[in-house]
Amino acid sequence: MEDSNKKKLLIYAHYYIPDVASTGQIIKELAEGMLDTFDITVICVVPSYTGKIEEKYRKQKYYKENINGVNVIRIRVPEFTKSNKKSRIKNIVSYFFGAIGVTFKVGKQDYIFSISQPPILGGLLGVFGKWIKHAKYIYNIQDFNPEQTMAVKYSKNKLITNLMMIVDKFSCEKSNLIITVGRDLVETVNKRFLNKEVPKTVLINNWIDEKQIYPLEKDNEKVQEFKKKYNLENKFIIMYSGNIGLYYDLENIFKVIEKIKPSTKTKDNKEVVFAFIGDGTILEKLKKYKEENNIENVVFIPYQDKKDLIYSLNTADVHFCVNAKGIKGVSCPSKYYGIAAVGKPILGILEENTEIRLLIEETNGGLVSNPEDYNSLENNINWFIENANSEELENMGKRSREYLVKKLTKDISINKYKEEILKL
Repeated sequence: MEDSNKKKLLIYAHYYIPDVASTGQIIKELAEGMLDTFDITVICVVPSYTGKIEEKYRKQKYYKENINGVNVIRIRVPEFTKSNKKSRIKNIVSYFFGAIGVTFKVGKQDYIFSISQPPILGGLLGVFGKWIKHAKYIYNIQDFNPEQTMAVKYSKNKLITNLMMIVDKFSCEKSNLIITVGRDLVETVNKRFLNKEVPKTVLINNWIDEKQIYPLEKDNEKVQEFKKKYNLENKFIIMYSGNIGLYYDLENIFKVIEKIKPSTKTKDNKEVVFAFIGDGTILEKLKKYKEENNIENVVFIPYQDKKDLIYSLNTADVHFCVNAKGIKGVSCPSKYYGIAAVGKPILGILEENTEIRLLIEETNGGLVSNPEDYNSLENNINWFIENANSEELENMGKRSREYLVKKLTKDISINKYKEEILKL
């Protein structure tokens, strides 16, 4: 039931549960966490993060649902292939125009909230929503584009990237509040506006629900089941869990991993294995590279259901937390929060003075090398192997978990969102 005394907040989310996109999970928890303050409607696509769409979502133009008190309006979009630019663009544009159409049908709104997904269009949707509804507009920037596009050389067309910059700067200018997720990302807003007439910008960290994701004993039954399923029993597991996409330099990291021979063992006689959990644009490339080079100590595992994430994250002895060179001030790897929540040491590949690197250094929660410093990365991998099962590794993870529980909980961040929105 809607509460007529509550202010109404409309969220453009692109992806929303059950899609496994990290932004979809964050927006789900944010929306549900703000229901005590706002009546919330989310406009998103039908479940389609993998590119495929279930039969039940192929018949109508729109689908209305209520999920845990949040009104959800889903837009039917065409299927796509992640490696095919044209099909992805068609999918995104369908969402954009569908979302504008739905906006006229959702009644009065006091606040419009959009995220920076899909790139550029997410912000522009928020501007249209503000105009259509005469509402206050909050722009939640999880990733900066075109900066991200340029950093990974996804497009080298300067005309396109310059146009993208003009449009997204316009979205920033029209916002009443920008909320972003790292100290280095706040700096990017300042740089865009040359530190002059900068739109109101605040930092609120992302999170994971620390009450649902927490350390488990090594002999936990479900953890052991996961290990058995993927042949990880009695192994020292260095894990990458998340999007296997363009922004992580994974192809070159793979070449470093290749130097760690399958015969490599820890002092307590465990074989070293690298587990990659997830899906994304370059997954097939990595699989092909593994086969062609006969890399026996790498395992690929599909995305895990949210309910099983606690078990997969706890399976690792060490976790990768990675961004490619040039991503400083552009994007913030939210996978850090899950790693910290389960109290595991971190093998970071992150630029200096980026939010997550600062958190790792401030907590002494792992070892970090600069992107493309492959010698340092190899040394760090070997250090973890040499110190496997040590008190030092255990303490690294404990410190990360303690800091998270003290300063980076879900409730702390969601309360900051409510406070900042209500100030407008």
